[in-house]
Amino acid sequence: MKNFKTISAVDSEKLIAEQQPMILDCRDLKDYRAGHIDNAMHVHEQLRDSLLKKADKAKPLLIYCYYGHASEHLAEMFGDFGFQQVYSMAGGYADWKEQYKL
Repeated sequence: MKNFKTISAVDSEKLIAEQQPMILDCRDLKDYRAGHIDNAMHVHEQLRDSLLKKADKAKPLLIYCYYGHASEHLAEMFGDFGFQQVYSMAGGYADWKEQYKL
């Protein structure tokens, strides 16, 4: 059973505005530094492990990557660890940039 939801860039923006989720960018550091969603944290192994152990599992969590595939794997992992509201952004940062003309 899938323990996360896949949502569009538009729905991701609504989620950000309404619920202020923790936002995780799982692209490589070079691309993260070139541009990312406001308040997004770059996911690296140490941060991921720390969040799995210490983060509030009731707080919404939005994860994105380049095109929406890698984020699904990370979203599933966070869901498996008990996070209750996990979202993967379909189309990833590419759709976000297109939607918001960045």
